[in-house]
Amino acid sequence: MSKEKEPLTPVLFHTADKARALTTESMNSFFNDTSVETPRYKQRLYELFSLIDKEFETLYLENCQLKVRLGQAPESSLNDLIKSPDTSASIFSEIKASQKKHRQQKWKTAFRRPPQRFVPSLKVGSSQNSESSKHAFVRSFEGHQDAVLSLATATYNGHSVVASASADQSARIFCPDTGACLFQYDGHNGAVNSISLMPDTSTNDQFFVLTASGDRTIHLWKTASLSEANVPPNNSSEDDLDATSEKLNENEEERFGPASVVIRQPIRVFSGHSDVVVGAEFLQGGEQLITVSWDRTANIYDMENETVVNVLTGHDSELTFCSSHKTNKIVATASRDHTFRLWDFREAMRSVAVFQGHNEAVNSVVFAANHHIISGSDDRTVKVWDLRNMRCAIASSRFDSGVNKVGASAKSRLMAIPLDNRYVYIHDLNGNRIGRLHRGNSHTALVTSAIWSDETEGTNLITAGIDKKMLGWRVNIKA
Repeated sequence: MSKEKEPLTPVLFHTADKARALTTESMNSFFNDTSVETPRYKQRLYELFSLIDKEFETLYLENCQLKVRLGQAPESSLNDLIKSPDTSASIFSEIKASQKKHRQQKWKTAFRRPPQRFVPSLKVGSSQNSESSKHAFVRSFEGHQDAVLSLATATYNGHSVVASASADQSARIFCPDTGACLFQYDGHNGAVNSISLMPDTSTNDQFFVLTASGDRTIHLWKTASLSEANVPPNNSSEDDLDATSEKLNENEEERFGPASVVIRQPIRVFSGHSDVVVGAEFLQGGEQLITVSWDRTANIYDMENETVVNVLTGHDSELTFCSSHKTNKIVATASRDHTFRLWDFREAMRSVAVFQGHNEAVNSVVFAANHHIISGSDDRTVKVWDLRNMRCAIASSRFDSGVNKVGASAKSRLMAIPLDNRYVYIHDLNGNRIGRLHRGNSHTALVTSAIWSDETEGTNLITAGIDKKMLGWRVNIKA
């Protein structure tokens, strides 16, 4: 008497991108295939498929739990997730909610330290020593209590400053030669995502500052006179800086104390965005400014009356960055839609050009010397373009990790490239590697931004990261 076959349960295979199922019909067809000769083999194959199924389920669950943790989901949500009887459905729902809440917070998911790598002994030697001698750590800029998200520098009448924006809801102005914090701005109610500087030409040593925030506003404020700020004397020579920098950094807060001046009220407040504002820049001439937001728009504001005079639309996803040309009314916007755009306001009828050279989110697009523009992306590449012929990039560099806010030197043909894996590389505009910042005194997590301070000799490059650090470097640049 023949035994009836029991119906076979479908075997589910899960991946991070798509769930795939092998139907009952296809499984029955497989087991009824004449190539499978005996019931023993059928049973063994079934057991193997069951083991594979369980392994995929286990890996999928672990992967999803890790994603939720990195997205900083509440602990209670995680416990409910683990206890849920419908594991796949609850995980998917939890992750989707977490991603929506924490989108664009890439720096929160960065590993504190990358895994150790095996480096062939041939690479350890003169080349690394040569790089260290070219790019020396000088000092730390202390004060921020959370991730430092953006940097800016400016020089006016011989006065140079370094500005920083942080997730601790503050912005700070530092002296690059001493590391002293001169001013602190506490006017925002959310993380300060970007900062921009413009000299106040009606004075000898003051700057206008533009800050964009997670509170959906942009603030314009002004520093006091730099000559009145408590700037410690800088009597150290360049040769002394490297030998004493570690000791100075340990005692910096005791020596310099908190910011000399704390500013809490803005001169102007610009509103109009419906989501987090991630970037703001003064336009050439200083009468207008551009802002970019997660609401997928860029706004042009009139500086005097605080009104929106133009709304730039077209990007298909959240904007990430904006930059303004120093001598022409041209602005660039970058987005998570894998593109960046150039907006030309030199004529009454504005024009826009879209560039699709990347295949993941574009995190920065900056104007450089000699008609060049640089774009950096999560696709782990930096591309250099010629503004006179933007058909394709003239140089491209690939890295082991995503690229954040690239810094371009106005004096030299160099760019500083901060990466998710905590490293900072120096390349020229032809894409050639010049070096990498020394790892011993460098960042311990994702590096968010790099900026050049070309007018200062002791510290001409500053980097910032989610490890709360701002670090000053001296990069030797050949004339």
